[in-house]
Amino acid sequence: MFFIAIVWAMSPGASPSTALALGLILGVAFVRPFSAEAQSLSRILLQVCVVALGFAMNLRKVVRIGSSGFVYTALGIGFTILAGLLLGRILKVDRTNSFLVSVGTAICGGSAIAAVGKVMDANDDQMSASLGTVFILNAIGLIAFPWVGSRLGLTQTQFGLWAALAIHDTSSVVGAGRKYGDIALSVATTVKLTRALWIVPVSFATAAIRRSKARIQFPWFICCFVAAVVLNTYVRPGFPLYIRLASLGKVGLTVTLFLIGSNVSRSTVKTVGIRALVLGLLLWIAVAVLSLVLIRRNVISL
Repeated sequence: MFFIAIVWAMSPGASPSTALALGLILGVAFVRPFSAEAQSLSRILLQVCVVALGFAMNLRKVVRIGSSGFVYTALGIGFTILAGLLLGRILKVDRTNSFLVSVGTAICGGSAIAAVGKVMDANDDQMSASLGTVFILNAIGLIAFPWVGSRLGLTQTQFGLWAALAIHDTSSVVGAGRKYGDIALSVATTVKLTRALWIVPVSFATAAIRRSKARIQFPWFICCFVAAVVLNTYVRPGFPLYIRLASLGKVGLTVTLFLIGSNVSRSTVKTVGIRALVLGLLLWIAVAVLSLVLIRRNVISL
């Protein structure tokens, strides 16, 4: 059944949200036969697909969107982390868990938690609770955001910006953007990758405060994404190939979301804990609502 679902996710009839939903159903209802392999493959496949999507983008637009998004992401990350720590204290959530959930919400979900968790020497329970919280809300975001955006009449640019600022993980941001439209996909991907770059300074700052010597990983796939954009903009003879690569990236993204969904099991839900889940939910709602209001009032725009 697992392999049949993967083949279906590659078909033209599959969408990011339905692939994620099917993965969640299989992950919760059945024993996952290749849990560790699926988790590793989804991380690698996501990075490859993001690079492939770069072959459909123009460098000038990416630079314009990225430079504007840099300011918004910087302000948003600072607000989210401070608000998360305050909410965590009110809800009496473990301080490490509060920080990890806040960083995951502020930057890029599981990738940020994994990077900062190493610096903080977080134990397995703290990592599992934080990752589980973000994964659950991430899945909800992919399904809910396009529906809300269409009901509110958001333009593709507005929606792409909102998804990039308010959805946790890169996979769901790109998936939601793809479902909303090509312009939304371009904006969401560019601003989200700008947001993801903040893993490095936040990790360094955390390491300095805690005097940790843990190795900090730079998201090198973002450099490959920029290289793909440069090729598509200036090396025009390869255009037919770029179209195929970008199309494969979209298909691969759907498969990635299925794999990510299948990694959420009943044990994931159990390990989260109600306090951590409430913290993540309240923080996420605050970020999503505030960013949406600012975007609709054109305080945040591209």
